[in-house]
Amino acid sequence: MGLWNTKTALMYTHYVSKISSKDQKKSLKKSPKVLVAFIFIKSLYYMQIDIITLFPELLSSPFEASILKRAIKAQKVVVNFHNLRDYSQNKQKQVDDYPFGGGAGMVMKIEPIDLCIRQLKKVRAYDEIIYLSPDGEQLSQGISNSLSTKDNIIILCGHYKGVDQRVRDYLITREISIGDFVLSGGELAAAVLCDSIIRLIPGVLGDECSALTDSYQDGLLAPPIYTRPANYKGWEVPKILTSGNTPEVVKWRENQALEKTKNTRPDLIDDPD
Repeated sequence: MGLWNTKTALMYTHYVSKISSKDQKKSLKKSPKVLVAFIFIKSLYYMQIDIITLFPELLSSPFEASILKRAIKAQKVVVNFHNLRDYSQNKQKQVDDYPFGGGAGMVMKIEPIDLCIRQLKKVRAYDEIIYLSPDGEQLSQGISNSLSTKDNIIILCGHYKGVDQRVRDYLITREISIGDFVLSGGELAAAVLCDSIIRLIPGVLGDECSALTDSYQDGLLAPPIYTRPANYKGWEVPKILTSGNTPEVVKWRENQALEKTKNTRPDLIDDPD
C-alpha cells in the first residue's frame, strides 16, 4: 500500500471527522498528501504504552497471545507494567487510605501515583495520561483511531473506590470508560483499550486494510461476512458474493452495512440535516 497504510488512513479519517462542512470533507479527501508525509515520519517510531497498576499479573495474559503478542514481538509496540506499590513511601507499601469525610471503601493515594508518573516523564514525553474510570468518556472507535496515532501513552488503572480526586484534577489528561458498568479494577479495561489501539498499528494485522473495514470505522456496522463452503446444509451464501463482480459486491456491502446499522444501532446514523 506504500505510504498509505492503516495509520495514515486512520489519522486521515480522524481529521476528516473533525470537519463539519461537507464541502471541506470532500476537498480534504482528495488531498491526503500532507497527512501521508506526516504519518510516514511517525511510522518510523514504535509506540510505547506504560500501564500503572496494583496487579500486573492480571494484565500479563492478554499480551502473551495472538495479535498483541505478535505486535510486541515485531517491536511495533512496547508495553510496560509498573507496579504502583513500588512507588509507595512506607515500609508497608501502602497505596490506599480511608476517604476524608468518612464512607465505605478505600481510596488510592496521590503520592505513589504522582511519583510513578514523574519518574516515567523523566524518560520521555507522553501524548496522553489516561485514567480508566466508569465515569470517563465512553470508548469508541474514533477514540481508538486517534490514540493509535500517538507515540507514548500512560494508562492508570484504578482500584478500590478509585483515586484521590487530585490525581484526576492535576495529573491526568484524559478519562476513558469502556462502558456503563463497574469492574473490580481498571486492568481488564486497560487490556481492552490496548487491544483496540494496538491492532490499528501498521504491520500488526496481516492485512492492513482489515481494520479500516471494521464496524464503526465509517460510522456504520460491518456488513455480513461469509466464507467457504458456499452452500452448507442448504444455507447459501448470497449469490452476489460469488459473482466476481467487484463493484456490485462493494455496493451490496454498503447497502447491507447501512441496513444493519438502521435496524441494530439507529443511533449511529447521521442526522440527515
